[in-house]
Amino acid sequence: MSWRICSLAGISLQMVTWSEAGEVLVADKYRLSLLDASAKTYDAVDSHERRIQIKATQIERVSISSEPDYLIVIKIESDGTYFEVYNGPGAPVWKQAGKLQKNGQRSISLAKIKRLANYVADADKIK
Repeated sequence: MSWRICSLAGISLQMVTWSEAGEVLVADKYRLSLLDASAKTYDAVDSHERRIQIKATQIERVSISSEPDYLIVIKIESDGTYFEVYNGPGAPVWKQAGKLQKNGQRSISLAKIKRLANYVADADKIK
């Protein structure tokens, strides 16, 4: 399923990064509370106090710097549509991510994340 990015709460996407836009889009869809930008590892919490890292990308990979409890990854296309690639526990993605890079991050392809998404039980997804 994909959605089109449009005006969301009066935010102009030209004024924020794709990462920030992705956080707002995911937070709005799942009614999450966004954390301060300085929060390490996590971008939001849900009504059950589950801590969630949100990753938005326009390329075929994402990078993560630590193992999140939960992870939601979206891909934003050039035409403004976006779709969810992964929604579930962060551990499987962290374990499959590449070696630690000099910038302190580990990279993983969306193709690998999509394969991991096939094994996420519905009960383990953020709703």
